Amino acid sequence: MRLTSCLVLSALLCVAGGASADTLLVDRAQHKAHVALPERGLSSAQVQARYGAPSERLDPRGGQKRQWPTINRWVYPQFTVYFERDRVIDAVLNQATASETGPRPAIR
Repeated sequence: MRLTSCLVLSALLCVAGGASADTLLVDRAQHKAHVALPERGLSSAQVQARYGAPSERLDPRGGQKRQWPTINRWVYPQFTVYFERDRVIDAVLNQATASETGPRPAIR
């Protein structure tokens, strides 16, 4: 009896945790649709021409080995752009508020 109740409680906790994460993902995905992010493959010059100078250029990461490319990161007020060499590989929204649960801040 005790084992059964523990299994049921564990299953309910797993389901409850997943539901709250889904809500957050949906909210972030809807917000992303309203922000024009740089497309993958644009050059750094094209990004700067379209969006202006970044508010911050973070230190490059990677490049310790030949097969690991150096990743450069430019921070804009609403998003961060990730470059491999001089091409965009991804752009992600920054946290809307400090209390928002979402991706961890960039490593500085």
